Amino acid sequence: MVTSMLIVFVLGYLLIAFEHVIHINKATFALIMCGLLWAIYAMSTHDPHTTHDLVVALGDTCEIIVFLIGAMTIVELIDRYGGFNIIVHHLHAGNKRGLMWVLSLVAFFMSSILDNMTTTIIMVMMLRRMLQDQRERWMFASVIVIAANSGGAWSPIGDITTIMLWMKNYVSSVSLIVNLIVPCIVSVVIPTYIATLYISATPVEKLNNQDQRIGYEMSKEHHNLSILVLVCGVAGLLFVPAFKAITGLPPYLGILISLGLLWLLTELIVRHYKLDGKIEGRISQALKAIDMPTILFFLGILLAVGALQEAQILTHLATWLDETFHEAYLITGIIGVLSSIIDNVPLVAACMNMYPVATDAMIAASSDPGYMALFVEDGLFWHLLTFCAGVGGSMLIIGSAAGVVAMGIEKISFMWYLRRISWLAFLGYVAGMVTIWLETFIIEI
Repeated sequence: MVTSMLIVFVLGYLLIAFEHVIHINKATFALIMCGLLWAIYAMSTHDPHTTHDLVVALGDTCEIIVFLIGAMTIVELIDRYGGFNIIVHHLHAGNKRGLMWVLSLVAFFMSSILDNMTTTIIMVMMLRRMLQDQRERWMFASVIVIAANSGGAWSPIGDITTIMLWMKNYVSSVSLIVNLIVPCIVSVVIPTYIATLYISATPVEKLNNQDQRIGYEMSKEHHNLSILVLVCGVAGLLFVPAFKAITGLPPYLGILISLGLLWLLTELIVRHYKLDGKIEGRISQALKAIDMPTILFFLGILLAVGALQEAQILTHLATWLDETFHEAYLITGIIGVLSSIIDNVPLVAACMNMYPVATDAMIAASSDPGYMALFVEDGLFWHLLTFCAGVGGSMLIIGSAAGVVAMGIEKISFMWYLRRISWLAFLGYVAGMVTIWLETFIIEI
Protein backbone atom coordinates (compact mmCIF):
# COMPACT_ATOMS: atom_id res chain seq x y z
CA MET A 1 0.00 0.00 0.00
CA VAL A 2 2.67 2.47 1.04
CA THR A 3 4.70 1.91 -2.13
CA SER A 4 1.65 2.33 -4.37
CA MET A 5 0.59 5.54 -2.61
CA LEU A 6 4.09 7.00 -2.83
CA ILE A 7 4.33 6.21 -6.54
CA VAL A 8 0.97 7.90 -7.21
CA PHE A 9 1.95 10.91 -5.09
CA VAL A 10 5.38 11.35 -6.70
CA LEU A 11 3.98 11.04 -10.23
CA GLY A 12 1.19 13.48 -9.40
CA TYR A 13 3.71 15.88 -7.89
CA LEU A 14 5.90 15.77 -10.97
CA LEU A 15 2.96 16.46 -13.27
CA ILE A 16 1.92 19.38 -11.05
CA ALA A 17 5.46 20.78 -10.92
CA PHE A 18 5.77 20.70 -14.73
CA GLU A 19 2.41 22.32 -15.40
CA HIS A 20 4.14 25.10 -17.34
CA VAL A 21 5.81 22.54 -19.61
CA ILE A 22 2.92 20.19 -20.39
CA HIS A 23 0.32 23.00 -20.39
CA ILE A 24 -2.30 21.06 -18.42
CA ASN A 25 -3.74 22.76 -15.34
CA LYS A 26 -2.28 21.37 -12.12
CA ALA A 27 -5.78 21.01 -10.62
CA THR A 28 -6.32 18.14 -13.08
CA PHE A 29 -3.58 16.03 -11.52
CA ALA A 30 -4.32 17.11 -7.94
CA LEU A 31 -7.91 15.85 -8.21
CA ILE A 32 -6.90 12.57 -9.87
CA MET A 33 -4.14 12.05 -7.33
CA CYS A 34 -6.36 12.62 -4.28
CA GLY A 35 -9.00 10.21 -5.60
CA LEU A 36 -6.46 7.48 -6.35
CA LEU A 37 -4.71 7.83 -3.00
CA TRP A 38 -7.91 7.50 -0.99
CA ALA A 39 -9.02 4.58 -3.18
CA ILE A 40 -5.72 2.74 -2.67
CA TYR A 41 -5.91 3.39 1.07
CA ALA A 42 -9.50 2.14 1.30
CA MET A 43 -8.90 -1.02 -0.74
CA SER A 44 -5.69 -1.86 1.13
CA THR A 45 -6.95 -1.43 4.68
CA HIS A 46 -10.62 -2.43 4.34
CA ASP A 47 -11.17 -0.17 7.34
CA PRO A 48 -14.90 0.57 7.82
CA HIS A 49 -13.96 3.96 9.28
CA THR A 50 -12.24 5.12 6.07
CA THR A 51 -15.35 6.96 4.87
CA HIS A 52 -15.56 8.77 8.21
CA ASP A 53 -11.86 9.68 7.99
CA LEU A 54 -12.43 11.05 4.49
CA VAL A 55 -15.36 13.17 5.69
CA VAL A 56 -13.22 14.58 8.51
CA ALA A 57 -10.40 15.39 6.06
CA LEU A 58 -12.90 17.01 3.69
CA GLY A 59 -14.31 19.12 6.51
CA ASP A 60 -10.88 20.39 7.50
CA THR A 61 -10.05 21.14 3.87
CA CYS A 62 -13.34 22.91 3.20
CA GLU A 63 -12.68 25.38 6.02
CA ILE A 64 -9.74 26.65 3.98
CA ILE A 65 -11.63 26.42 0.67
CA VAL A 66 -14.57 28.50 1.96
CA PHE A 67 -12.16 31.11 3.28
CA LEU A 68 -10.33 31.29 -0.05
CA ILE A 69 -13.55 31.62 -2.05
CA GLY A 70 -14.65 34.52 0.15
CA ALA A 71 -11.29 36.29 0.05
CA MET A 72 -10.84 35.83 -3.70
CA THR A 73 -14.34 37.15 -4.37
CA ILE A 74 -13.68 40.29 -2.32
CA VAL A 75 -10.40 40.87 -4.19
CA GLU A 76 -12.13 40.34 -7.55
CA LEU A 77 -14.85 42.84 -6.61
CA ILE A 78 -12.31 45.48 -5.60
CA ASP A 79 -10.61 45.00 -8.97
CA ARG A 80 -13.91 45.30 -10.88
CA TYR A 81 -14.57 48.68 -9.28
CA GLY A 82 -11.04 49.84 -10.14
CA GLY A 83 -9.91 50.00 -6.54
CA PHE A 84 -6.39 48.83 -7.34
CA ASN A 85 -6.06 51.50 -10.02
CA ILE A 86 -6.37 54.08 -7.25
CA ILE A 87 -3.23 52.62 -5.70
CA VAL A 88 -1.09 52.26 -8.80
CA HIS A 89 -1.86 55.75 -10.11
CA HIS A 90 -0.35 57.28 -6.98
CA LEU A 91 3.01 55.59 -7.47
CA HIS A 92 5.71 58.08 -8.45
CA ALA A 93 9.50 58.01 -8.47
CA GLY A 94 12.20 60.33 -9.73
CA ASN A 95 14.28 57.65 -11.45
CA LYS A 96 14.23 53.95 -12.24
CA ARG A 97 16.14 52.91 -9.14
CA GLY A 98 13.71 54.81 -6.99
CA LEU A 99 10.83 53.25 -8.90
CA MET A 100 12.17 49.77 -8.15
CA TRP A 101 12.18 50.52 -4.42
CA VAL A 102 8.65 51.94 -4.60
CA LEU A 103 7.28 48.96 -6.52
CA SER A 104 9.05 46.52 -4.21
CA LEU A 105 7.64 48.10 -1.04
CA VAL A 106 4.14 48.44 -2.46
CA ALA A 107 4.14 44.80 -3.60
CA PHE A 108 5.45 43.74 -0.18
CA PHE A 109 2.68 45.40 1.79
CA MET A 110 -0.07 44.86 -0.78
CA SER A 111 0.53 41.10 -0.79
CA SER A 112 0.12 40.99 2.99
CA ILE A 113 -3.58 41.71 2.40
CA LEU A 114 -4.09 40.28 -1.09
CA ASP A 115 -2.59 37.07 -2.39
CA ASN A 116 0.82 37.24 -4.03
CA MET A 117 -0.55 36.26 -7.44
CA THR A 118 -3.10 39.11 -7.56
CA THR A 119 -0.49 41.57 -6.32
CA THR A 120 1.96 40.50 -9.01
CA ILE A 121 -0.63 40.77 -11.79
CA ILE A 122 -1.53 44.32 -10.73
CA MET A 123 2.06 45.49 -10.35
CA VAL A 124 3.44 43.87 -13.53
CA MET A 125 0.56 45.14 -15.66
CA MET A 126 1.25 48.64 -14.37
CA LEU A 127 4.96 48.15 -15.03
CA ARG A 128 4.27 47.48 -18.71
CA ARG A 129 2.91 51.02 -18.98
CA MET A 130 6.02 52.57 -17.47
CA LEU A 131 9.01 50.78 -19.01
CA GLN A 132 9.62 49.97 -22.67
CA ASP A 133 12.76 47.83 -22.44
CA GLN A 134 11.79 44.17 -21.97
CA ARG A 135 14.94 43.02 -20.14
CA GLU A 136 14.60 45.98 -17.81
CA ARG A 137 10.99 44.99 -17.10
CA TRP A 138 12.18 41.44 -16.38
CA MET A 139 14.42 42.75 -13.60
CA PHE A 140 11.61 44.88 -12.15
CA ALA A 141 9.07 42.04 -12.43
CA SER A 142 11.46 39.63 -10.71
CA VAL A 143 11.89 42.00 -7.78
CA ILE A 144 8.10 42.32 -7.58
CA VAL A 145 7.82 38.51 -7.39
CA ILE A 146 10.34 38.38 -4.52
CA ALA A 147 8.56 41.20 -2.68
CA ALA A 148 5.10 39.68 -3.17
CA ASN A 149 6.20 36.28 -1.86
CA SER A 150 7.95 37.79 1.17
CA GLY A 151 5.02 40.11 1.86
CA GLY A 152 2.61 37.20 2.09
CA ALA A 153 4.73 35.32 4.64
CA TRP A 154 4.34 37.64 7.64
CA SER A 155 0.57 38.21 7.41
CA PRO A 156 -2.03 35.62 8.54
CA ILE A 157 -4.05 36.34 5.38
CA GLY A 158 -1.16 37.03 3.00
CA ASP A 159 -0.56 33.57 1.55
CA ILE A 160 -2.40 30.26 1.40
CA THR A 161 0.27 28.63 3.57
CA THR A 162 -0.01 31.27 6.30
CA ILE A 163 -3.80 31.00 6.09
CA MET A 164 -3.55 27.23 6.60
CA LEU A 165 -1.26 27.53 9.62
CA TRP A 166 -3.26 30.38 11.14
CA MET A 167 -6.67 28.76 10.68
CA LYS A 168 -5.50 25.55 12.39
CA ASN A 169 -3.94 27.49 15.31
CA TYR A 170 -0.33 26.61 14.56
CA VAL A 171 0.41 30.35 14.61
CA SER A 172 -1.48 33.40 15.87
CA SER A 173 -1.90 36.74 14.10
CA VAL A 174 0.06 39.03 16.41
CA SER A 175 2.92 36.62 17.05
CA LEU A 176 3.29 35.89 13.32
CA ILE A 177 3.49 39.57 12.44
CA VAL A 178 5.83 40.49 15.30
CA ASN A 179 8.26 37.63 14.67
CA LEU A 180 8.35 37.61 10.87
CA ILE A 181 7.88 41.15 9.58
CA VAL A 182 11.54 42.12 10.09
CA PRO A 183 13.00 38.91 8.55
CA CYS A 184 10.61 39.28 5.62
CA ILE A 185 11.65 42.91 5.10
CA VAL A 186 15.30 41.80 5.15
CA SER A 187 14.55 39.11 2.54
CA VAL A 188 13.25 41.87 0.22
CA VAL A 189 15.65 44.73 0.95
CA ILE A 190 18.83 42.78 0.12
CA PRO A 191 17.71 41.50 -3.34
CA THR A 192 16.14 44.85 -4.19
CA TYR A 193 19.30 46.76 -3.30
CA ILE A 194 21.48 44.47 -5.42
CA ALA A 195 19.00 44.59 -8.31
CA THR A 196 19.08 48.41 -8.34
CA LEU A 197 22.81 48.22 -9.10
CA TYR A 198 22.00 46.54 -12.43
CA ILE A 199 19.67 49.27 -13.70
CA SER A 200 20.35 52.87 -14.65
CA ALA A 201 19.22 55.83 -12.61
CA THR A 202 17.55 57.49 -15.60
CA PRO A 203 14.22 59.31 -15.16
CA VAL A 204 11.00 57.34 -15.54
CA GLU A 205 7.75 58.54 -17.03
CA LYS A 206 4.96 58.99 -14.48
CA LEU A 207 1.55 57.45 -14.72
CA ASN A 208 -0.42 60.65 -14.46
CA ASN A 209 -2.06 61.04 -17.85
CA GLN A 210 -5.69 60.09 -18.37
CA ASP A 211 -4.89 57.95 -21.42
CA GLN A 212 -2.43 55.90 -19.36
CA ARG A 213 -5.03 54.58 -16.95
CA ILE A 214 -5.18 50.83 -16.51
CA GLY A 215 -8.62 49.31 -17.05
CA TYR A 216 -11.80 51.16 -17.80
CA GLU A 217 -12.11 54.94 -17.70
CA MET A 218 -13.75 56.30 -14.57
CA SER A 219 -15.84 59.40 -14.08
CA LYS A 220 -15.53 61.34 -10.84
CA GLU A 221 -18.49 59.40 -9.53
CA HIS A 222 -16.95 56.05 -10.37
CA HIS A 223 -13.65 57.22 -8.89
CA ASN A 224 -15.36 57.77 -5.55
CA LEU A 225 -17.06 54.39 -5.77
CA SER A 226 -13.67 52.78 -6.40
CA ILE A 227 -12.30 54.32 -3.24
CA LEU A 228 -15.38 53.25 -1.27
CA VAL A 229 -15.22 49.62 -2.40
CA LEU A 230 -11.43 49.53 -1.93
CA VAL A 231 -11.67 50.78 1.65
CA CYS A 232 -14.60 48.51 2.54
CA GLY A 233 -13.00 45.48 0.88
CA VAL A 234 -9.66 45.90 2.63
CA ALA A 235 -11.48 46.58 5.93
CA GLY A 236 -13.42 43.35 5.40
CA LEU A 237 -10.21 41.37 4.94
CA LEU A 238 -8.60 42.97 8.00
CA PHE A 239 -11.76 42.27 10.02
CA VAL A 240 -11.17 38.51 9.80
CA PRO A 241 -8.12 38.24 12.13
CA ALA A 242 -9.84 40.53 14.63
CA PHE A 243 -13.00 38.40 14.47
CA LYS A 244 -11.02 35.23 15.15
CA ALA A 245 -9.13 36.83 18.05
CA ILE A 246 -12.28 38.21 19.69
CA THR A 247 -14.69 35.28 19.21
CA GLY A 248 -12.34 32.31 18.88
CA LEU A 249 -14.45 31.15 15.93
CA PRO A 250 -12.92 29.90 12.65
CA PRO A 251 -11.78 32.58 10.18
CA TYR A 252 -14.10 31.34 7.43
CA LEU A 253 -17.05 32.69 9.44
CA GLY A 254 -15.38 36.10 9.56
CA ILE A 255 -14.79 36.14 5.81
CA LEU A 256 -18.41 35.13 5.20
CA ILE A 257 -19.59 38.07 7.31
CA SER A 258 -17.31 40.44 5.38
CA LEU A 259 -18.49 38.99 2.07
CA GLY A 260 -22.14 39.34 3.07
CA LEU A 261 -21.71 42.97 4.12
CA LEU A 262 -19.84 43.82 0.94
CA TRP A 263 -22.53 42.03 -1.05
CA LEU A 264 -25.17 44.23 0.56
CA LEU A 265 -23.13 47.38 -0.08
CA THR A 266 -22.55 46.62 -3.75
CA GLU A 267 -26.19 45.70 -4.35
CA LEU A 268 -27.20 49.13 -3.02
CA ILE A 269 -24.51 50.79 -5.16
CA VAL A 270 -25.57 49.00 -8.35
CA ARG A 271 -29.22 49.86 -7.81
CA HIS A 272 -28.61 53.48 -6.87
CA TYR A 273 -26.18 54.28 -9.68
CA LYS A 274 -27.69 51.88 -12.24
CA LEU A 275 -24.33 50.26 -12.93
CA ASP A 276 -25.58 47.03 -14.51
CA GLY A 277 -23.79 46.41 -17.80
CA LYS A 278 -21.08 48.97 -17.05
CA ILE A 279 -18.67 47.45 -14.53
CA GLU A 280 -20.66 44.35 -13.54
CA GLY A 281 -20.45 45.37 -9.92
CA ARG A 282 -22.41 42.62 -8.20
CA ILE A 283 -20.90 39.88 -6.05
CA SER A 284 -22.83 37.30 -8.07
CA GLN A 285 -20.89 38.45 -11.14
CA ALA A 286 -17.54 38.55 -9.33
CA LEU A 287 -18.06 34.97 -8.15
CA LYS A 288 -18.05 33.79 -11.76
CA ALA A 289 -14.59 35.26 -12.32
CA ILE A 290 -12.68 33.82 -9.35
CA ASP A 291 -9.97 31.28 -10.10
CA MET A 292 -11.87 28.03 -9.58
CA PRO A 293 -9.06 25.82 -10.98
CA THR A 294 -6.86 27.10 -8.15
CA ILE A 295 -9.61 26.37 -5.62
CA LEU A 296 -9.94 22.83 -6.97
CA PHE A 297 -6.16 22.41 -6.88
CA PHE A 298 -6.13 23.26 -3.17
CA LEU A 299 -9.03 20.87 -2.59
CA GLY A 300 -7.25 18.02 -4.37
CA ILE A 301 -3.80 18.54 -2.91
CA LEU A 302 -4.99 18.94 0.69
CA LEU A 303 -7.13 15.81 0.46
CA ALA A 304 -4.18 13.95 -1.09
CA VAL A 305 -1.96 14.94 1.82
CA GLY A 306 -4.76 13.85 4.16
CA ALA A 307 -4.64 10.37 2.62
CA LEU A 308 -0.88 10.16 3.23
CA GLN A 309 -1.46 11.14 6.83
CA GLU A 310 -4.14 8.48 7.35
CA ALA A 311 -1.68 5.90 5.98
CA GLN A 312 0.91 7.08 8.56
CA ILE A 313 3.38 7.88 5.77
CA LEU A 314 3.90 11.45 6.96
CA THR A 315 4.36 10.33 10.54
CA HIS A 316 7.19 8.01 9.48
CA LEU A 317 8.72 10.81 7.38
CA ALA A 318 8.68 13.17 10.36
CA THR A 319 10.38 10.53 12.49
CA TRP A 320 13.08 10.06 9.84
CA LEU A 321 13.71 13.81 9.58
CA ASP A 322 13.97 14.14 13.34
CA GLU A 323 16.36 11.23 13.64
CA THR A 324 18.47 12.29 10.64
CA PHE A 325 18.71 16.06 11.14
CA HIS A 326 17.01 16.95 14.45
CA GLU A 327 17.46 20.64 13.71
CA ALA A 328 14.55 23.03 13.06
CA TYR A 329 16.55 25.48 10.92
CA LEU A 330 17.90 22.69 8.71
CA ILE A 331 14.54 20.93 8.27
CA THR A 332 12.63 24.13 7.44
CA GLY A 333 15.52 25.39 5.31
CA ILE A 334 15.31 22.25 3.16
CA ILE A 335 11.53 22.66 2.91
CA GLY A 336 12.04 26.25 1.74
CA VAL A 337 14.44 25.18 -1.00
CA LEU A 338 11.99 22.45 -2.07
CA SER A 339 9.21 25.04 -2.26
CA SER A 340 11.06 26.67 -5.16
CA ILE A 341 10.59 23.43 -7.10
CA ILE A 342 7.43 21.99 -5.58
CA ASP A 343 4.27 23.91 -4.68
CA ASN A 344 4.52 25.12 -1.08
CA VAL A 345 0.88 24.25 -0.27
CA PRO A 346 1.36 20.46 -0.11
CA LEU A 347 4.72 20.91 1.63
CA VAL A 348 3.16 22.93 4.44
CA ALA A 349 0.12 20.67 4.58
CA ALA A 350 2.46 17.68 4.93
CA CYS A 351 4.41 19.37 7.74
CA MET A 352 1.19 20.19 9.57
CA ASN A 353 0.31 16.50 9.50
CA MET A 354 3.85 15.34 10.24
CA TYR A 355 4.31 17.59 13.26
CA PRO A 356 1.24 18.23 15.44
CA VAL A 357 1.24 21.25 17.74
CA ALA A 358 3.10 20.21 20.88
CA THR A 359 1.34 20.28 24.24
CA ASP A 360 2.83 20.49 27.74
CA ALA A 361 2.27 16.75 28.15
CA MET A 362 4.10 15.99 24.89
CA ILE A 363 7.02 18.18 25.95
CA ALA A 364 7.21 16.52 29.37
CA ALA A 365 7.14 13.03 27.83
CA SER A 366 9.73 13.81 25.17
CA SER A 367 13.32 12.61 25.39
CA ASP A 368 14.35 16.06 24.13
CA PRO A 369 11.97 18.60 25.72
CA GLY A 370 13.89 21.58 24.31
CA TYR A 371 13.45 20.36 20.75
CA MET A 372 9.80 19.44 21.27
CA ALA A 373 9.14 22.95 22.66
CA LEU A 374 9.87 24.35 19.19
CA PHE A 375 6.59 22.81 18.00
CA VAL A 376 4.18 24.52 20.43
CA GLU A 377 1.68 27.02 19.02
CA ASP A 378 3.69 30.02 17.79
CA GLY A 379 6.84 27.98 18.33
CA LEU A 380 10.04 28.66 16.40
CA PHE A 381 9.48 25.74 14.01
CA TRP A 382 6.14 27.09 12.77
CA HIS A 383 7.49 30.60 12.26
CA LEU A 384 10.46 29.19 10.37
CA LEU A 385 8.18 27.01 8.26
CA THR A 386 5.94 29.98 7.43
CA PHE A 387 8.92 32.10 6.38
CA CYS A 388 10.76 29.39 4.44
CA ALA A 389 7.75 28.05 2.54
CA GLY A 390 6.68 31.56 1.49
CA VAL A 391 10.01 33.19 0.75
CA GLY A 392 11.71 30.07 -0.63
CA GLY A 393 9.40 30.00 -3.63
CA SER A 394 11.18 33.04 -5.06
CA MET A 395 14.36 31.12 -5.80
CA LEU A 396 12.95 29.81 -9.09
CA ILE A 397 10.52 31.56 -11.44
CA ILE A 398 8.27 28.48 -11.31
CA GLY A 399 8.45 28.25 -7.52
CA SER A 400 5.37 30.34 -6.75
CA ALA A 401 2.10 31.48 -8.26
CA ALA A 402 3.54 35.01 -8.41
CA GLY A 403 6.53 33.80 -10.41
CA VAL A 404 4.45 31.77 -12.84
CA VAL A 405 2.13 34.74 -13.44
CA ALA A 406 5.05 37.12 -14.05
CA MET A 407 6.63 34.54 -16.36
CA GLY A 408 3.41 34.34 -18.35
CA ILE A 409 2.82 38.09 -18.63
CA GLU A 410 6.39 39.13 -19.40
CA LYS A 411 7.59 35.87 -21.02
CA ILE A 412 10.52 35.78 -18.58
CA SER A 413 13.03 33.09 -19.48
CA PHE A 414 13.54 30.35 -16.89
CA MET A 415 17.31 30.33 -17.44
CA TRP A 416 17.54 34.12 -17.36
CA TYR A 417 15.83 34.14 -13.95
CA LEU A 418 18.06 31.29 -12.75
CA ARG A 419 21.23 33.16 -13.72
CA ARG A 420 20.26 36.69 -12.71
CA ILE A 421 17.68 36.43 -9.90
CA SER A 422 17.85 33.06 -8.14
CA TRP A 423 21.01 33.93 -6.25
CA LEU A 424 19.51 37.27 -5.17
CA ALA A 425 16.44 35.51 -3.83
CA PHE A 426 18.66 32.94 -2.09
CA LEU A 427 20.68 35.69 -0.38
CA GLY A 428 17.47 37.28 0.89
CA TYR A 429 16.22 33.87 2.01
CA VAL A 430 19.36 33.10 4.02
CA ALA A 431 19.52 36.63 5.44
CA GLY A 432 15.92 36.32 6.61
CA MET A 433 16.65 33.02 8.38
CA VAL A 434 19.72 34.58 10.03
CA THR A 435 17.50 37.45 11.19
CA ILE A 436 15.07 34.98 12.77
CA TRP A 437 18.02 33.31 14.52
CA LEU A 438 19.24 36.68 15.81
CA GLU A 439 15.77 37.59 17.07
CA THR A 440 15.54 34.27 18.91
CA PHE A 441 19.06 34.63 20.32
CA ILE A 442 18.32 38.14 21.61
CA ILE A 443 15.06 37.00 23.23
CA GLU A 444 16.83 34.06 24.94
CA ILE A 445 19.49 36.30 26.51
